[in-house]
Amino acid sequence: MKGSPLPRKTANLSESIHQQLNMYALAASAAGVGALCLTHAAEAKVVYTPANVKIVQNSGLVRFDLNHDGIADFGLINSFSSASSSRGGRLRVVELRQANEIWGVYSSQNILCAAALPKGTKVGPKGQFAYQRAGLVMAASDFHYKYGPWLHLKEAYLGLKFVVKGKTHFGWARVKLSVANQSITATLTGYAYETIPGKAIVAGATEGPDDAEPTAALSSHTPEPATLGALALGAPGLSIWRRKESAAAALAAN
Repeated sequence: MKGSPLPRKTANLSESIHQQLNMYALAASAAGVGALCLTHAAEAKVVYTPANVKIVQNSGLVRFDLNHDGIADFGLINSFSSASSSRGGRLRVVELRQANEIWGVYSSQNILCAAALPKGTKVGPKGQFAYQRAGLVMAASDFHYKYGPWLHLKEAYLGLKFVVKGKTHFGWARVKLSVANQSITATLTGYAYETIPGKAIVAGATEGPDDAEPTAALSSHTPEPATLGALALGAPGLSIWRRKESAAAALAAN
């Protein structure tokens, strides 16, 4: 005949066990936050489109679509006039939507022009963006006047700000040009944009992320070793825990 089972006693967790559980929860939470941040950083992407499109004089607006959604965002137009009163060319970049803007700068004649950004310029929320219905002049060359930041450059970058589904994105476009006898020759050689809304892009960057996002990481300082906490901290924590366990066993033997 089997005896009656012994009554079970309620076990109260010691304070040290509580600390171990708390450490495990904290370590697991930190690891989770780190994973989330790494996922966010991985989402950052620069979409680059190589191009070799000549902007031919008096051939109309050459449109380009930064994010390939079927809606052109900006355009380039190269015009030339040979009237009796004036003869010369003018290269402009045009915003094709009112919400879109171009990094602008004023010429010595106090005319708002499209800035000629050097490679490596950070194009983002701190840029000096402007909108002008007829677009912004890049270079103008006439018998009577010459102006524009692109006049004496062989290549530079446009800083672009545009809206996709209500969200602001930043991009760049690279243009080569030369000016001779009041005539401007220009070629669009590539453009790119950052897929993360509001995130800056570096002019000339063709892949991303162009600058690393901060990610959460566990502190290099190892807390007081505890069984579950050490497991969450990985190999270094386990090593320290084993040393502590050996010391505790030696003390108990004495």
